[in-house]
Amino acid sequence: MKKNFLLLMTCLFAISSLLTGCGTSSGSTENTSGSSKTDKQIKLGFVCMNLGNPWFVSVKKGFEDACKEEGVDALTIDSQYKVDKQVSDMESLVNAGYSAIMLAPIDKNATKDIVEKAKAAGIATSCVAQSQDNTNMRYIVDEHTYGEFIGKQAAEWINKNLASNPKVKVAIISQDNVDSVIPRGNGVEETIKTMCPNVEIVARQAGDTPELGMKIIESVLQQHPDLNVVVATNDSGGLGGYQAMVSANISGDDRAVFSGDATAECLAAMKKPNSIYRGTVDLFPYKAGYESAKTLIKYIREGIPAQQETIIFAPVPVPVEDLLSGKYVPKG
Repeated sequence: MKKNFLLLMTCLFAISSLLTGCGTSSGSTENTSGSSKTDKQIKLGFVCMNLGNPWFVSVKKGFEDACKEEGVDALTIDSQYKVDKQVSDMESLVNAGYSAIMLAPIDKNATKDIVEKAKAAGIATSCVAQSQDNTNMRYIVDEHTYGEFIGKQAAEWINKNLASNPKVKVAIISQDNVDSVIPRGNGVEETIKTMCPNVEIVARQAGDTPELGMKIIESVLQQHPDLNVVVATNDSGGLGGYQAMVSANISGDDRAVFSGDATAECLAAMKKPNSIYRGTVDLFPYKAGYESAKTLIKYIREGIPAQQETIIFAPVPVPVEDLLSGKYVPKG
């Protein structure tokens, strides 16, 4: 009798242990690969195309602030506009077992395969600014529309202030070195030509850093010292063009610089007394980095959705009048 009782208790204990082992703790979170991660184990990486661009510095700040709020690790890598380096940077994060990766792609075809490798490993993926078509989430710019906003601001100023000038000379600083951004330059150029019949586009060159923007406009001024307007597809190139104009002592009511991104450096230039920097366009990059990180963390904790999610930036024009009057207030 005693032996039978002990045998029964042993069996019941074994069954209880087996059932307990099959359950999961109510406090655990599983990712798509089936492994549980605590907040301390979550690691997010941002592979940026170029941190020499102040706009991406704001994206980085938003990304890292969101990660800090959520108590997770964050790492930002600058690919320095080098496609091979960006692919290598992505591979490093995948091999290091990062939980999620946000990418600002230089060449979406070059990074397509490594994004697929990341997804196969259960890593949540997103892209910011330019589209990487196969990521789980996209926070992207409609490039042509963005160019139209930049071009429209410049065209409206030209029509208001230079309507009597029979030949207004305009130079465009583009980002034609990045295939996906070429439509932005097209949006700028097409809008200006459509709205301003008295405009001559004397140059369109790629130069989306202050150094390149300055070099381009210095060269243009040698041939066209009467250059009226510089229009850049981002503030980074625009700031260089502005500096070239200032260094050449160019000022007055018939000169102007326009761009897009509303970086702190651009807004500071617009606030200077009698500045010829007359407008930019805000895409709220801090918000993009912040919301992208929050979304990726949600994916890690709750699971990656089957359908890709897409958010399109909403451009907001920032004429100098709105900045100086306080009507426009920068965020982030």
